[in-house]
Amino acid sequence: MIDTGTLWLVIVGLGIGSFALRFAFLGLVGDRPLPPWLLRHLRYTAAAILPALVAPLVLWPSATDGEPDPVRLAAAAATLAMAYLTKNVLAAMVAGAVVLTTGLYIVG
Repeated sequence: MIDTGTLWLVIVGLGIGSFALRFAFLGLVGDRPLPPWLLRHLRYTAAAILPALVAPLVLWPSATDGEPDPVRLAAAAATLAMAYLTKNVLAAMVAGAVVLTTGLYIVG
C-alpha cells in the first residue's frame, strides 16, 4: 500500500508535468505558427496513443489474470486487418467488437 504522502507527491508531480507540457505549446508558442515538420509529427499523436492504451488490454488482460487470450488476440488482429484494408476507424472497431463478442460467446 502506498502511503498518503507519496500518493499526493505523485499527483502533484503529474499535475505540474501536465501543466508544463501544455504551457510549452499554448503559452510559449501559442501565438506563433508551428514549423511544418512539427505539425506533421503531431498529426500522428492520436494514432500512436490508441495502440499504447489498447496493447496491455490485449496482451495482458485482467479478465484472464494477465494471461494472453486467443479471443482477444483474434479481435485485435481483426481490428488491425479491417483498419488496414478499409482505412475506416468505425469499421475496424465494429469488426473487432464482433470478433470479441462472438468469440467470448462461443468460448464462454
